[in-house]
Amino acid sequence: MRIVNVKDYKSLEEVRQLVTRPHLEQVEVSEAAMERTRQIFGRALTPQEAVAQILSDIERDGDQALLRYIARIDGQELTAEELFVSEAEFEEAESAVSPEFKAALAAAVANVRRYHQNQIEQSWFDFGPDGVILGQKVTPLERVGIYVPGGNAPLISSVVMSAVPARVAGVGQIIMATPLRGRVLDPHLLAAARYCGVDYVLKAGGAQAVAALAYGTETVPKVDKIVGPGNLYVSLAKKMVYGRVGIEAIAGPSEILIVADSSAPPEYVAADLLSQAEHDWEASAALITPSLGLASEVQKQVAEQLEKLSTADIAAAALERWGLIVITENLDQALELANVFAPEHLELLVDSPWDCLGKIRHAGAIFLGKHAPEPIGDYIAGPNHILPTNGTARFSSPLSTHDFVKRSSVIYYTAAGLRKHGPAAVEIANREGLSAHAKAIQIRLEGEIK
Repeated sequence: MRIVNVKDYKSLEEVRQLVTRPHLEQVEVSEAAMERTRQIFGRALTPQEAVAQILSDIERDGDQALLRYIARIDGQELTAEELFVSEAEFEEAESAVSPEFKAALAAAVANVRRYHQNQIEQSWFDFGPDGVILGQKVTPLERVGIYVPGGNAPLISSVVMSAVPARVAGVGQIIMATPLRGRVLDPHLLAAARYCGVDYVLKAGGAQAVAALAYGTETVPKVDKIVGPGNLYVSLAKKMVYGRVGIEAIAGPSEILIVADSSAPPEYVAADLLSQAEHDWEASAALITPSLGLASEVQKQVAEQLEKLSTADIAAAALERWGLIVITENLDQALELANVFAPEHLELLVDSPWDCLGKIRHAGAIFLGKHAPEPIGDYIAGPNHILPTNGTARFSSPLSTHDFVKRSSVIYYTAAGLRKHGPAAVEIANREGLSAHAKAIQIRLEGEIK
C-alpha cells in the first residue's frame, strides 16, 4: 500500500481524489469487455449501449428476449417454466445446508430484524383548530425486487440485508433475482431466501434481470422498486429504469476507511483493510492516521497477511490501485479528511472512539473501537450493510425499512377551516395567474359550503 502525507497536497479534497472513482458514464471499458459485447450483440457496444439494448428488447419481447439474454450472457439455457426456482429446488437446498449454517442464519436474521423494527414508520394525524385534520399515511410497497450479485461468491448476507427490512416494512411480495452458476444456485443462498421470506427467486442476473423486474414479462411480474448492489451493467440498468420503478441507490465497488491512532493494533488494521480489498478488484481500502509508526507497521502487516489469503490475487489488485495510507498532522485532521472521503464503511480504531463520533458527518456505517471490525456489520450486528458508496454518504443513507414504504399526505378540511384558510390560498393562486385554482376554492367560499 502506498503512503502519502497530507502536507504534500494543497487540500484535503485533493487527497480524496486519490480514491475517487469515475461516475458510471466515465468508467473505462476494457477491450475484452468490448469483444464480449461483439459476441453477444454482433457488434461492439459501450456498456451504456449494451444495457439500453437489453432493456429495450426485454420491454418489447418479454420472456423471449429475457431467455435469449440469459443464454447469451449468463450462459444458461432455460425455458419460461424454469425461470423461477421451484418448490423442489427450495426443498433440496434446505436439506443440503448444515444445522450450523441454519443456526448462524437464524442469529443474523434475528439481529437484522430487531434493528430494522426500530425504523418502522407509523401513520400520523394532527388535529388542528376549526376541525382541520392533516396527516401522513404510510403504506408498504406491494412488490419489490431484490438483486443479489453472482460474482465471486454467493452473497448470503445480501439476501438477509434486502429481504428482512422489506418484510419488516410489510412489503406484500418479494422477488429475488440472482444469476445461475453452472445451472444451479448455491443451496445456502436459496435457504437464506426462503428463511428471510422471499416469495420467488428469478434465475437471472445482470441488466436482463433488472429489465424483467422493471418492465415485467409474461412470466415475471413487474415490481414497484428494485434494491441491491450489482456490477456496472446492473447499476446502469437500475439508473435507466428509474422512473418506471423506484431504486434505492446506484452502488459502486466496496470501500473501507479506517481512522486510527497509535493505540490501534496494526494487525487489526491490516486485517480490516484486507477484508474489503478481497471483495473486488475495484474495492478501496484506506487508512488515515497521524502515527507514522502505525502506518509503517500496517504496511508490513498487509504484506504479510496478504500472502496467506485465499483471495490474495483479488485483494492485491485492489490494493495496488485503490489502497492508500494517509499521514495527517493530528487526529482532528484525520477525522476531517474522513468527512471529505464520506466512506461507505468507516472504522474509528482510536483510543476514545465515542469522543470522535460527534465529529463524523459523512459515512455510511460507523464502527467504533477495536472490537467492531467491519465484517461484523456485514453479517451479524443488525444494521444494514447495503450502503452509499463513492462519496454519496454525503447525501444518502443505508438501506432501511424507509426504502420499502411510501408516504401519502392526508388533508381534511371543514367549512370553518376553508373559510379561515381559503382566502390566503386564493390570493396566492391569483398571483400565480392560475385562476382555475382560485375558482376551485372561491366557489366554495361564495356560499357553496354547507
